[in-house]
Amino acid sequence: MLALQSLLAGENHLNPLATRPAPFAPRAKSVIFLFMYGGPSQVDTFDPKPALEKWHGREIPVFKKEHAFFGETKATAMRSPYTFKKHGQSGINISEKYPYLARHADDLCIIRSMYADSNNHAPALFQMNSGYIESGHPCMGSWISYGLGSETRNLPAFIVLIDKEGAPVNGALNWTNGYMPASYQGVPFRSSGPPIVHLSPPQDVDIERQKARLGLLRKWNLQAAEANPADSSLAARVASYELAFRMQMEAPKAADISLETPQTREAYGVDGKHTRYFGRNCLLARRLVERGVRFIQVFSGGNRGPSAWDAHKDLKGNHDRQCSQTDQPIGALLQDLKQRGLLDETLVVWGGEFGRMPTHQGSDGRDHNPFGFTFWLAGGGVKGGTMYGATDEFGYAAVEKKVHVHDLHATILHLMGIDHEGLTWNHNSRDFRLTDVAGNVVHDIIS
Repeated sequence: MLALQSLLAGENHLNPLATRPAPFAPRAKSVIFLFMYGGPSQVDTFDPKPALEKWHGREIPVFKKEHAFFGETKATAMRSPYTFKKHGQSGINISEKYPYLARHADDLCIIRSMYADSNNHAPALFQMNSGYIESGHPCMGSWISYGLGSETRNLPAFIVLIDKEGAPVNGALNWTNGYMPASYQGVPFRSSGPPIVHLSPPQDVDIERQKARLGLLRKWNLQAAEANPADSSLAARVASYELAFRMQMEAPKAADISLETPQTREAYGVDGKHTRYFGRNCLLARRLVERGVRFIQVFSGGNRGPSAWDAHKDLKGNHDRQCSQTDQPIGALLQDLKQRGLLDETLVVWGGEFGRMPTHQGSDGRDHNPFGFTFWLAGGGVKGGTMYGATDEFGYAAVEKKVHVHDLHATILHLMGIDHEGLTWNHNSRDFRLTDVAGNVVHDIIS
């Protein structure tokens, strides 16, 4: 093992994921992004609108037909099928569908004034993940991995946990490294079985044979790197081969939730009928944070619309299902992080690519709405028990203290100790940023 450790001890200048100090004091060391794919309805979860009850079935004056994604979307208000109650000392209103999460109301900073630039899933997903509505740009996990490196040598800096129904639309482009080296790409993990497909070597390849192969590859790549010092891809290749070898030992242990106590497993709902899969992923996210993984993205909602938060029909049935799958695991995640002293240094982010219209689509659904929707953040230096910004009386559009996707990204980077304007990557003779040429840190939500 000492010989193997010596073989794998790459110098920092050859390791793209070597830990780098944050430009200024960070409030968070890791991010867990709970991505509710499909567009959760803000007026049915965290932004109650009594006016929808009063106007139910009547045309609301703020509706514009050109804002609708589908032609059958109506201008008539649709009341929420859910009741809301105030929770915690802060008195934050939360839907009846999130009783477990409601216990943590005083840890939540709820932004009710989010807005984005597209009402179509694919470009909206690109923007929420990468800052741009076009494909090909590095996503937020890649930017943070590039800016800060990794705190673990044995696991990727950026790990993705997808829904049981599969990846969202755009697939792996949602966690792409874009024009950065492959070291910064998100790595999908599975919550059961081997965590990474094809991680283990063939049965006829033992550890000695692997070490010999790895040593030869390292020798050749380092020779090439010395001859081509400007080619960063060679260093990335050396690091990726060696990381893959170390993951063969570490990744299965990290993903083995059977090592958790029965009480912890029960809290996350890993054996529950509805919570089993998302609960395992939330528990795995906590285990990965403990091991120094920098950015974990947990998706709720698969590629098919009915299995995501995409409630064009039967909003109540859709959100009943999605909330029941996610509420208990998210509540357990916040409680677990807090009990272990990890919540203060872990930023938890919840939201989707956009929200939903407060009007009818058909008789009982809601259309896409990028003009005003809700995100919440917890831990990692944000003010708990707060509500920031507001939509209009119907929940149609953000009108007070508006927060664009670029502002959200700037704030997340700031909490990680990174200046969003200073974190750049030169591509095609231009310096690109996660926040493009915009974005302002929302200092009012930072504790």
